[in-house]
Amino acid sequence: MNDWSAAQYLKFNDERSRPARDLLAQIPLASPGHIVDIGCGPGNSTALLASRFPDAVISGFDTSPDMLAKARKTLAGIDFYQADASHWQPEEPVDVLFSNAVFQWVPDRMAVMQSLLDKALAAGGVLAIQMPDNLMEPLHVLMREVAAQEPWAEKLQTVARTPMATAEEYYEALKPHCARLDIWHTIYNHPLDGVDAVVEWVKGTGLRPFIEPLCDEERPDFLNRYRSRLARAYPPLKDGKVLLPFPRLFILAQKG
Repeated sequence: MNDWSAAQYLKFNDERSRPARDLLAQIPLASPGHIVDIGCGPGNSTALLASRFPDAVISGFDTSPDMLAKARKTLAGIDFYQADASHWQPEEPVDVLFSNAVFQWVPDRMAVMQSLLDKALAAGGVLAIQMPDNLMEPLHVLMREVAAQEPWAEKLQTVARTPMATAEEYYEALKPHCARLDIWHTIYNHPLDGVDAVVEWVKGTGLRPFIEPLCDEERPDFLNRYRSRLARAYPPLKDGKVLLPFPRLFILAQKG
């Protein structure tokens, strides 16, 4: 895929940061020494970490140059660098590994989480992860339905993400690697300014693999078909808003 757009992502900064705040509130450590923000994006989650743990050494990494440029501009003094969560390991074990809405993009996410617990965390350290778990919501189901239509069905036949594992599967895979494991779901109901806002939301994340392979002539038609289906799935409320339900999966694993 092309580079991520920090500006597009931050159109819904408050909504995207809320799960990070909720995850951060569950970290049981009072004063961790070293924290790494995995997939830091434009630095919105890193700023939350710095606010709660002002004495910690904090760094963040991402695959996106545009995201990193925004993070460096916003948070001077924090070390941001380019890396891929699929292969990253720290030079020495750290106290907190924090990841907000990243691991859904990591192909072998379960094995990567196990490796981070075993090799990247100090004793008593915490791996804190939040991932969208909404692939069965109309937002994504309709995306896949439109992608299966002509004239782009062949071009888009492999772009859909694989289904997420269940909470039980994450528990079975991660519990042998940690002393404490908490897994929970939260459904956020975001009031947005109509269906166009829903499209703008997902254009910054889940829709990217579907629209980037399309040529300039195909993309508007794809978005129009998708928008018309969304309008039926997300009808307007009395105040003109639409309500976007957004399930998210949280994992908090503490090393023994």
